[in-house]
Amino acid sequence: MTDNARSSAHQLLLHARAGQSAALGTLLDSYRNYLYMLASSRIRGRLALRASPSDVVQETFAQACESFPQFRGTSEAELLAWLRRVLATRLARLCERNLGAGKRDIRREVSLDDICASLDRSTAHLKSVLQAKNPSPSSHFDQREQAVVIADLLASLPEDYREVLMLRHVEGLPFPEVAERLGRSHGAVRMLWMRAIEALRQRMHANGLV
Repeated sequence: MTDNARSSAHQLLLHARAGQSAALGTLLDSYRNYLYMLASSRIRGRLALRASPSDVVQETFAQACESFPQFRGTSEAELLAWLRRVLATRLARLCERNLGAGKRDIRREVSLDDICASLDRSTAHLKSVLQAKNPSPSSHFDQREQAVVIADLLASLPEDYREVLMLRHVEGLPFPEVAERLGRSHGAVRMLWMRAIEALRQRMHANGLV
């Protein structure tokens, strides 16, 4: 993400609050990677066979556009919290549609508050990717929410690099479980993770973030 994109987020929010639909569209699209990463962390197993994170993010944008007049926040942090809530409602409905016919009680699966809390944790975990191999973020991160910047960086990585970082850091899985998810040996996954971290460091350096 460029400096211009970071510095324009607040201005776009102001224009969107003033009723400019083009500004709202541009603003929401700047969070596509962020919301995609969060949705991916929840859409696993049976749900992944029935819906894609991209579809859920698109539904989130549609609902956000419709509901934006009710948004009262003025900061990016408030906007992200609101978008996570909107995303959570889409994920809850997805669970209800596709898991509701199961034998076990799924109310805990589709609890809106539980899903919101899970997305909040995933956002915090996104930031933890920076701690791997101890890269030192620059002051550029003060201009934009860290999780959004990191999501954009992850989106630029090869799929296998992105997946191992998501599983390890966003979902917080131990290496043996990551290896099982990816169908690779424990040693192979550790090597993949190390290469992914190095690739992330290079992306950060190229964008002036270290």
